[in-house]
Amino acid sequence: MALAEPIRFLLNGDLVEVADAAPQTTLLEFLRDRRRLTGTKEGCAEGDCGACTVVLAAPASGGGLDWRPVNACIRLLPTVDGLAVFTVESLEGSDGDLHPVQQAMVGEHGSQCGFCTPGFVMSLFGLYKNAHRPPRDAVASALSGNLCRCTGYRPILAAAEAMYALPAASGWRGPGVGADGARRVSRDEEALAAALAALARVDTFEYEHGGQRFFAPRTIDELAAIVAAQPEARIVAGATDVGLWVTKQQRSLGDLVHVGAVTGLARIGEDDDAIVIGAAAPLADAFAALDREWPELHEAWDRFASVPIRNSGTLGGNVANGSPIGDSMPALIALGASVALRRGSVERALPLEDFYLGYRRSALAAGEFVQAIRVPRRRPGTLLRAYKVSRRHDQDISAVFVAFRFDLDGERIAAARIGVGGVAATPVRADATEAALEGKAWTAAAARAAMTVLAGEFAPITDMRAGAAYRRDMLAALLLRCWHETAVDAPRAPTRVFAALA
Repeated sequence: MALAEPIRFLLNGDLVEVADAAPQTTLLEFLRDRRRLTGTKEGCAEGDCGACTVVLAAPASGGGLDWRPVNACIRLLPTVDGLAVFTVESLEGSDGDLHPVQQAMVGEHGSQCGFCTPGFVMSLFGLYKNAHRPPRDAVASALSGNLCRCTGYRPILAAAEAMYALPAASGWRGPGVGADGARRVSRDEEALAAALAALARVDTFEYEHGGQRFFAPRTIDELAAIVAAQPEARIVAGATDVGLWVTKQQRSLGDLVHVGAVTGLARIGEDDDAIVIGAAAPLADAFAALDREWPELHEAWDRFASVPIRNSGTLGGNVANGSPIGDSMPALIALGASVALRRGSVERALPLEDFYLGYRRSALAAGEFVQAIRVPRRRPGTLLRAYKVSRRHDQDISAVFVAFRFDLDGERIAAARIGVGGVAATPVRADATEAALEGKAWTAAAARAAMTVLAGEFAPITDMRAGAAYRRDMLAALLLRCWHETAVDAPRAPTRVFAALA
């Protein structure tokens, strides 16, 4: 490992090398203060408003580039080493013409004060590269991380439709998917991919400035050796949570170990028994894999943060972080997931519900890290439902999140697993309620009896999101809703009603 290597990446197509920035410098800070690319804005500085949206590109397995909008405000600069970064300034054509995304925003009157516009444009550019005339709900999801307080969303949604009707942009700025659904890769995009391949590092990247070090290992063995030798170093992936420690709390993060470049750690595989999700797999990829096996979770994943956050954050990071309001863990607990841990060359596995010991405390030993999450495959006769209750539909923290899984033997519940978030110091399993349901027929009487148990199983707090009594009542109500949607003799057909506070 060599010291004082510069951070290297492509910025709007040009090679940039940085050797004089602190490792916890954010990408937004670098773009605005160092490069004067002020089209990228700072609004909330926590990944919620989308004014800072840029698009990252990395070599795709099938050739060309994989394009992903992310929040620059909480992305640490060294984590884009070896990637391509595109800001709104890059979309201008060689003749000075607007990009179809920008032209559509103008034509549909999607911009007023203009502060949010570059972020919307970059989110729409990400959509332009990844889909052809997507349905309205896909457009709404793509824009869920962007806020507009002037024009509202109708003209912006109209712009998302209109951009495909305009003459296509040329080169790498062109659409990434054709009308036939096939990927389009231009020669310019191939050239960018080749330039990134030339930047690819073989060994661990080590960067240091101002006494703070940043390590980006390339193999799991290298990662294990670094973490074992420096157990006090902070492990980061997309830094979607840790980034706020920098922007909101002005904390020093100490030495950093980045897992995003570790070969194989982002891999998602399957065997006969489980889906195995590497700890560095982006949330977007992990959720897509789980969605194929468990489509009942689609709405829960779609309401998890926003597309830029899901592109940058990882499932392993969400699990290791252990927030009591993290939405992935209750669903994973209900699915019976386990977490694979590694320390040096020693590996072990724990059921996910046993991984959490207290508020922000886990069973990770010094020098140990999360290597993968193992989620059991679906079995015949399984019922699954998940519900998120929050004040807003998108981009909000759950007041209550609950996932119900029932394995049925005929009409009898042979096994029950219930994962709950937002009601305790950690994501938890509702053991008493499971015991009350197991062996019973899945009837209204059984559901109502279990409602009483579930309402009294936890002692939630009262905070700005909801009161303790509300949380207890909501848990019980959601169990009844689950019965209404799944029971054979239920009096109502399955529904799709957004669980949101009034």
